[in-house]
Amino acid sequence: MSSKLHGLVWEGCAFAGLILSRVAVMARLADYSNDEGVSWPAVETIQQQIGAKSKTTVSSAIDELEREGWLVKQERKVGGRNLSNLYILNVEKLELAASAAKQHYRKEKKQPSKTTPPNIEGSIVKGSMVDLSNIEGSAVDKSQPNNPPMVDPDPSLTSKQDPSNTKTIGQSPTATDPQPVDSLKIDYSAVLEAYHATLPEMPGVLDMTKDRQTKLRALWKKYDLNLEKWSAYLRYISKKCRWMLEDRPDTSSGKTWRRKNFDYLITEKCYLSVKELRANDLPKVPKMDTVARQEAFNRLILRHGKAQNSVEKAALSLAGGLGRMNETSARIEWNGIWAKALDQVSENELRRLAS
Repeated sequence: MSSKLHGLVWEGCAFAGLILSRVAVMARLADYSNDEGVSWPAVETIQQQIGAKSKTTVSSAIDELEREGWLVKQERKVGGRNLSNLYILNVEKLELAASAAKQHYRKEKKQPSKTTPPNIEGSIVKGSMVDLSNIEGSAVDKSQPNNPPMVDPDPSLTSKQDPSNTKTIGQSPTATDPQPVDSLKIDYSAVLEAYHATLPEMPGVLDMTKDRQTKLRALWKKYDLNLEKWSAYLRYISKKCRWMLEDRPDTSSGKTWRRKNFDYLITEKCYLSVKELRANDLPKVPKMDTVARQEAFNRLILRHGKAQNSVEKAALSLAGGLGRMNETSARIEWNGIWAKALDQVSENELRRLAS
């Protein structure tokens, strides 16, 4: 159970507009998740724990949560058998929702002070002999001496006008209007240094071109990145997304998939897939190999040899009753045992990946 995600769900989901039944589903998934939001509980389990009417109700709720971006659902099949779905909660969205809720409730606690300006009656300000009715288009400053103005006021300005709203004569709007300032500062040499040091397997970057700078700046600005977060992003790829660092053969076309590069990493598509855990390396699950299955039967059951891998060990632990069968029946039974062993190894691999 991830107490961190459980807290984020209850803090942020209801505030973001999710109805109670959807919040309950998210809370149950958080109960089974690690801190990265990965879990695989059965739909029946969630149904029983939240008291839903049917599995369809839970499945519909999960589909709706997936459409709204709260989670990602992945089907799991091993050896032609359906396993419980893999669910990945959108941790970043949960954090943003919880943060927004905290800020909202914090503002509600702070009541702004409401002060009523003093009501000045007449045209004489107390403590001053200045007659306000004789002044047009000017502001009285109590800190200045009550000297008469040296320049006659502009008759085009009335007391209802704000002189600060008028443009300076002879200047263009761009000279007088405040212009937005891009305060984001990026040390591009440090960005490349982190890239080359963390991902030496990827192609090197010879020149940080203007196009690359523009794309990198857009990514950093949209997702509030800095050099520290950029380095963490690269470290995650180096550990969890090793497929990006390798040239991989495409058996369907006979060609080779090229390893990814800097230009791919600074795209929004890559960043989101990494943050949403959709770019993680898939667990290495053994395939159903009939030749290996029969060879293992001959060696382990008929000749009483030793298991050579995790699948054979799991199968051997399930094959206690085969010695009392004839060879034909034992081989038929062994096929089912081998499939169960593959499932067991797959489950163990997923647990290791999620831990």
